[in-house]
Amino acid sequence: MQEVNLQFERTEDYRTREAFKTLRSNIEFCGGDVKIVAVTSCTPNEGKSSIAMEMAKAFAEAGNKTMLIDADMRKSVLMGRYRTGAVKLGLTHCLIGKAEYPDVICRTNINNLFMTFSGPVPPNPSELLGGERFLAILKVLRNSFDYVIIDTPPLGSVIDAAVAAKNCDGTVLVVENNAVSYKFVQTVKSQLDKTGSRILGVVLNKVGMDGKGYYGHYGRYYGKYYGKYYGKYGEEGNS
Repeated sequence: MQEVNLQFERTEDYRTREAFKTLRSNIEFCGGDVKIVAVTSCTPNEGKSSIAMEMAKAFAEAGNKTMLIDADMRKSVLMGRYRTGAVKLGLTHCLIGKAEYPDVICRTNINNLFMTFSGPVPPNPSELLGGERFLAILKVLRNSFDYVIIDTPPLGSVIDAAVAAKNCDGTVLVVENNAVSYKFVQTVKSQLDKTGSRILGVVLNKVGMDGKGYYGHYGRYYGKYYGKYYGKYGEEGNS
């Protein structure tokens, strides 16, 4: 098994930690059958990968054996942002038959948190995520981990997320505050609906927490229902 250290740019404050604890709890309340969760967004730079990382970290810190899969094979953010140390094998190697899945898993410096990085950019990400190998990997992980978080590409740009989401127990959609239109979000939602993916909820990201504006008074409370739940995370993030 590969080993890697994860480095975070800053120390999380109390509100951030509580936001992700709430998000973790909301997912847990979706039911015991929800173990494999896809994370996507409408467009790049909405903070999707940051949310996926912090979600996985929150589950791991609560004592859950957690796997974070970097399935954004077209433009991985996790590899460059958090990793220190060499990673020779990634998800792509496994999906094209060049490695077995145990060989591409990375043990991290965070207790209970394991990762699989994306690997080299393939010419056919959608086909790989929709193939039998990826489905077989998820079946194995379901029996080996308490939770599996999958960071997928933005669904408004490519279809990869919908392809991956149909084999997951549910999907969390990340939306940047005041950056994406309601109509566009509905279009992305309809794409997930067509695959039969269960939408667990929406994380509204990059919400101002300075006490001004509509969210100022209520932004310190992180639960407003949107379907199953509506999470608000007020810190910055990319991709």
